[in-house]
Amino acid sequence: MSDIVIRTRGLGRDFKSVTALDDLSIDVPAGIVFGFLGPNGAGKTTTIRLLLGLLEPSRGRAEVLGFDTRTEASRIRASSGALLEHTGLYERLSAEDNLEFYGRIARLSAPERSARIRELLTHFGLWDRRGEAAGKWSRGMKQKLAVARALLARPRLIFLDEPTAGLDPVAAASLREDLASLAAREGTTVFLTTHNLDEAERLCRRVAVIRAGRLLAEGPVEDLRRGESAPAIEIRGRDFGPAAVERLRGLAGITGLAETPGGLIITWAGEVRTAEAVRVLVESGASVEEVLNRRPTFEDAFLKLVKDETTEES
Repeated sequence: MSDIVIRTRGLGRDFKSVTALDDLSIDVPAGIVFGFLGPNGAGKTTTIRLLLGLLEPSRGRAEVLGFDTRTEASRIRASSGALLEHTGLYERLSAEDNLEFYGRIARLSAPERSARIRELLTHFGLWDRRGEAAGKWSRGMKQKLAVARALLARPRLIFLDEPTAGLDPVAAASLREDLASLAAREGTTVFLTTHNLDEAERLCRRVAVIRAGRLLAEGPVEDLRRGESAPAIEIRGRDFGPAAVERLRGLAGITGLAETPGGLIITWAGEVRTAEAVRVLVESGASVEEVLNRRPTFEDAFLKLVKDETTEES
């Protein structure tokens, strides 16, 4: 069995005069949560529909679980789970009956259905309310039931399109915890689209960032954070006059200085030389009260990628 569950090469899709996806080439390894990130309208949902064979590509190709999306789409969908923009739940049915119905469609045996339904509802904290109509539940509970539905037949791959969108912070955090533990426990590959950067950083081992249908970067979260964000320190204090700032600019390795109400933020190209920066400020008459390391965040890296792309287009 291949270690790559999704492979695309030059994948693209046009809608009349609009290019929704352009030249996408990625490999998604098995057994991880893979984040597909971008602002609204970036092409995330279009990509999922292409990978499930619900849309024909305008160019390029894609293989999912070893199947060609053009000619073997039904086999992809039979081997995958998906939660797209709609939950797919029957709201007049109970939670248990919803899963029973989908278990029958998946041709699970009666004992297997019973055991799997109990396992998933227990994991998501829904077992004690299994007899209630799904339509009476909160949005967060419905989302959990919808994820359980997508996982019911133990698919090797599950697509989740903005699963926490519209949830309150508590419900979103709870669902993220459930997804992380399920992926680790069952070895299911999760293809997650989101524009929630905190969610991606917490859940995903690898991510791809797209904007306006174009791939900007792909790799481990930590690599993107380090590669796209420069290290920085914040020095707080008083009397950071023009002379002090000018002397700082002369230090090797400093690529940026930003003044704040309480001090300065200094960006470095390589090694952070905190002691030397503090010495220069003190010798220039400044009073240094606090020094903070500003660790590059994934949000910094994401915004830099998107900003650079916007600048190139303008």
